[in-house]
Parts: sequence; C-alpha cells; structure tokens
Amino acid sequence: MTAPAHDGSFPGAVWPGRGRPDGGRRVLFYSHDTFGLGHLRRARTLASALTSRDESLSALILTGSPIAGRFDFPDRVDHVRLPGVVKLADGDYASHNLGMPIDETVRLRAAIIEATEQAFDPELLIVDKEAWGFRNEMAGALAAARRRGARIVLGVRDVLDDPRHLAEEWRRKGHAEAIRRYFDEIWVYGLPEVCRPLEGLDLDSDVLDRVVYTGYLRRDAPDWPSDVGLAPPDKPYVLVTTGGGGDGEGLVDWTLSAYEADLTLAPHAVIVYGPFLHAEKRAEFDRRALALKGRVTALSFDSRIERLLAESAGIIAMGGYNTFCEILSLDKPAVIAPRTRPRLEQYIRAEAAERLGLARMLLPERDGRGPEAMAAAIRGLADQPPPSAVRIPGLLDGLEGVAERAAKAFGAARRNAARRAAG
Repeated sequence: MTAPAHDGSFPGAVWPGRGRPDGGRRVLFYSHDTFGLGHLRRARTLASALTSRDESLSALILTGSPIAGRFDFPDRVDHVRLPGVVKLADGDYASHNLGMPIDETVRLRAAIIEATEQAFDPELLIVDKEAWGFRNEMAGALAAARRRGARIVLGVRDVLDDPRHLAEEWRRKGHAEAIRRYFDEIWVYGLPEVCRPLEGLDLDSDVLDRVVYTGYLRRDAPDWPSDVGLAPPDKPYVLVTTGGGGDGEGLVDWTLSAYEADLTLAPHAVIVYGPFLHAEKRAEFDRRALALKGRVTALSFDSRIERLLAESAGIIAMGGYNTFCEILSLDKPAVIAPRTRPRLEQYIRAEAAERLGLARMLLPERDGRGPEAMAAAIRGLADQPPPSAVRIPGLLDGLEGVAERAAKAFGAARRNAARRAAG
C-alpha cells in the first residue's frame, strides 16, 4: 500500500526513534471520549496488548475521560488527561469543569495534544474514531507526526452508525480528506462477516484501500483484587451491565421491574450501573434493589468488570463494543437490549449478532416492553447456546492482528526516519 502524500520536512526535525538512548518504540493513542467508557477502555486494551508483546515498547493514551484515573494501567502504559468536555441537551458541547468557552477549551486541548506528541515522539500514532479529533483538535499533531515520518492509523469499532447518518457526518467533518492527507491505514476492530462500518459511505478507492479488518479484541478476566475486598457472588447470577451507564437507566429499570413483577424469577441478578448513571436514579434503584431482599445486587462501578462477566451464568447488556467483545471472549450467553438513540450503533451490532447466532436481541417493538419480556429473556439464558456454538474464523484475533500491523508500522517508521536522516 502506498502511503498518502504528506507535508515535507522542516528545519531541526526529530524523526521517530532517532537518538533515543533506550532504542525503544513508542505508540501514542488518541482516545475520542467526550462521554462514556468505551473509547478509553479500548485504547487501554490495545496499549496493554502491544506492550505485553514488546518489552521495548511504551504506550501513552491521550484521553478526556473524567474517570481515567480510576483504571489501573500496566507497566509502560500511561495516560495524559485532557480537559474534559460534556455534551449538552441541545447537542452542543461545553467545558466540563473549567468554566471556559468551548472554543478556548478545544484550543487548550489541542495545545496539550501537540506538546505531548512532540515530547513523546511516537513512531506510531493511533487515532480513535474521529480522524480530525474532537472539533479538529488533532490537526496540528497529525501534521507534526507526518512531518516526522510517524505512521498514522485511524482505529474504528465494528459499527459506527447507520450509513445515511454516518455519510452526512463524514462529509460535514471532512474525515475522508483527513484520511487521504495523513493516514496510512484504517484498522477496523471487527470482521466484515459481522459488520462493515464504512459500507454505504461512497468512499473512493484511495480511502477504502487502507482498510484492514483485525478481528474483535479478546478480553481476559483479571484476578480478583486482594486489596479491595471484592469477591464473586456465592450463588449463580445473571450480570446486567449498562457500560458507562449514562444512558442505561432504562435497562436497569426494566430488569428491576421483571424481578418485582415475578417473585419466582431466577437466578440472582447483579446489576452494574456504570459510573455515569445520575445520582438520583442510582439512589432510587438502590432502594428498589434492597426491597427485593437479596434477589438483586447492585454495584455502582467496577473497573475489573471482566471478572464479574466471567463468573456469571449469562449477560443482559445494551451491547456497546467493549461489552460485545467481553461476551465473545468469555463465551457467555447474552441478551442485548440495544439503545436506538442518538445512534443505531448498538442496534446494528445486536441485529448482526442475532443473525449469526452469537447473542439474542431484546427489542421492545418486537418482544414487548413489559416486565414479562425481560423475565422471559433472563430465564431463556439457561438454554441459550454460548457464542462458541457458532464458528467464525478469526473472530477474536483482533489483538494479534493489531500487533502484526503495529510491527509493520514501526518498521516503516524506522525506514522513513533512516531515509530522512540520509537525505
């Protein structure tokens, strides 16, 4: 594949890895996360996988997540916290804590991103989802990384949105132009047999030729932390997870209603709200869970939720990308009740999973909205086959695929550096 055209050299340029005393490699992740957990968790998974396979590699994650500090990071992985932004009810954005106008906040974030890219000097830059970053905040760093000869990759999940809305968004934001100008590859963290996220966007071959499907990103269940006092429930349970929880109150309410309406419903339910569930709703749900007298356990947030997933008898979820990877990796029968607003991402993924036999979809318009529909779904998990009953080659080879592409990218960056130093 031919690399896209890029800006020329500049006086005093430092090419990736040149003169680095430890001879190590460096990868910089830009995590597009104005809200929720998905982007940060995916970047953390990728960084951990790459550094565990290469002891000379260091990874740094740029993130605006307000809870980045609540996650543990392995050796040679760290993060830089960008000033946070929040999405308002009218669709606009505002500074999370600083009280600055949003344009000033974006300029500050862009300056931090550029300074980090220059000081860290990565050979590989992986940009998550938004080619230009939030409101074009990656533009300066992309140009600088390209001038220094770094390889630049756009990483996208298996589903972005329905093609009609996505095509308009890509035209408005100029993603295709950014890809042609700066990006060497597009890594899709999935398989085309399940979903094709760029289909229907009318992209030219110059962009589509850069697409590489890696497979889904396998997740392992960590050990129970010995210093936190957590332990798996001592009875069979169904895990109910809403991801970040900011839009998960409907799923929690539906689950609680099922246990309230059906006094014989089993097994036990463990509900993880997610850190972004509104405090008032959390208090209400806690009261309802307590009234169910031990049939439901409610937790606010667990940064090691993979262990709860691994020990469960089945999963009820909204169907975000990370949860879907965990369902596949831990081979759990699952019911996905996807959100359909403001994006159809979860619905498209759930529909594909049901079509392939990887999970069941619970859709109010089709299955009913009452507590009996959720109760039937929970009971049905006992007889539902796990995802491994379906054979899809390469389904969970994503981390290996990313590691292979990254190794090639590092080699290309070093060759670029050598040519520039010689010329």
